[in-house]
Amino acid sequence: MAIIATQFLPFAKAVAKSLGATDPVIIEYPGAPMNDSHEQLRDKVANVLVPKILAGWSQRKNAIPGKHSASEPAPREVVFSGSLQQIQDHFYARLWTDGLPVIPPTMAKVEEFLRFTDRASDEVLGICPPECREATIWNIAVNGIMAGCRPEYMPVLIAIVEAILDPEFLLEDAGATPGWEPLIILSGPIIKKLDFNFGGGVMRVGRQANTSIGRFLRLYMRNVAGQRIPPGATDKATTGMTFNVVMAENEDLVHELGWDTFGVDRGGKRGQNVVTVQSCVAITQPTFSAGKDASNHARIMAEVVGQTFAYWAYTGVRHTKWYPLILVSPSLARVFADNGWKKDDIRRYLYDNVRIPAAKMENYAHNSSSPYYSLKEFVKGGKISAEYYESDDPNRLVRVFVKPEWINIVVAGDPGRNQCRGYVQSHRQGVPVTRHIELNGHWKQALAA
Repeated sequence: MAIIATQFLPFAKAVAKSLGATDPVIIEYPGAPMNDSHEQLRDKVANVLVPKILAGWSQRKNAIPGKHSASEPAPREVVFSGSLQQIQDHFYARLWTDGLPVIPPTMAKVEEFLRFTDRASDEVLGICPPECREATIWNIAVNGIMAGCRPEYMPVLIAIVEAILDPEFLLEDAGATPGWEPLIILSGPIIKKLDFNFGGGVMRVGRQANTSIGRFLRLYMRNVAGQRIPPGATDKATTGMTFNVVMAENEDLVHELGWDTFGVDRGGKRGQNVVTVQSCVAITQPTFSAGKDASNHARIMAEVVGQTFAYWAYTGVRHTKWYPLILVSPSLARVFADNGWKKDDIRRYLYDNVRIPAAKMENYAHNSSSPYYSLKEFVKGGKISAEYYESDDPNRLVRVFVKPEWINIVVAGDPGRNQCRGYVQSHRQGVPVTRHIELNGHWKQALAA
């Protein structure tokens, strides 16, 4: 039995179907509870929900978990033949596209992509919620083609899908109302090998590798996981954002500065190709800082970028999972390095200096979906650090960042500009997951062919 607000009824039914619940008891809460007064809430619970709950106990229930069971095309089945426009119309009508034209995934094209991996085309990597389809090497190639990827990108695509299938990523929550987008961060020699942009306009569409692979992930989550906006019913983003292009590091500069790359920060080895995927619920404004004094740059970063993170901090504190990411331009990174600062020095400065009043953090929570959010109760229950409740003063300042080591830093962008920008990660939803990109001898031979 589930109690579901009106706007979530189609989503709830789709999830129940994907789990094999053939006769679920779904009780509607009319309207949006967060917009009701306490009196309206009590009235609806007493006079609408309780009678339906009592009646629901007697209804037949059958909730047997299972994978998506709808009749769907087999992997090698030709689903349609026609002109390019007819193919676009056919795919669009079936919600198989993101609204943009797609490259038709012909059998010959798929075979091209498969040349760049030794893995069997029918290998199952895992199950993609909410519609519980199998993630396979074959359907990775199909969606890569549709997104405009090149065949040699195949190992990157496989690693990306392996990342989002990690249970820690919580792919099933990618359709949550905040409307977060996945963000791909790429590290290693493959950045140059496949011509990724890591310079000016690094997060702008325009370079095939960055753009098509970013599009691929959103398309894969739509087509295989089944997360679709209306007329679909499984993506409940209130507004949402468009897909992010791949964020590729300027590794040459990072090495020159004596810093570790983001890939090494995430557990990879120097010179190793790794990809990280995390959620991004918001992007801060571009923030400029000037001069040769590292502390001035850090102060501006804390005041502007840090305070933008402050709104979403209540989620990280509550879930004790939150991994903010800051993109730092090369010239800004060089100033920090010239002053003897490492990434950990930047992290520690932000951790110590970005704070907001406790009452404000609680108020942000109360106005979203956590009316009973209380730092005092969290501390008393041992759920969060005691420093979040050191007095009853509502104006006491509390930390925005949960742990300094959870602040991620990537160096990329125009080397001639003094800018940084923050990417707000959505707490336990879409935590960063890193996977090694497997490039075997077969891939190198195929690339040279």
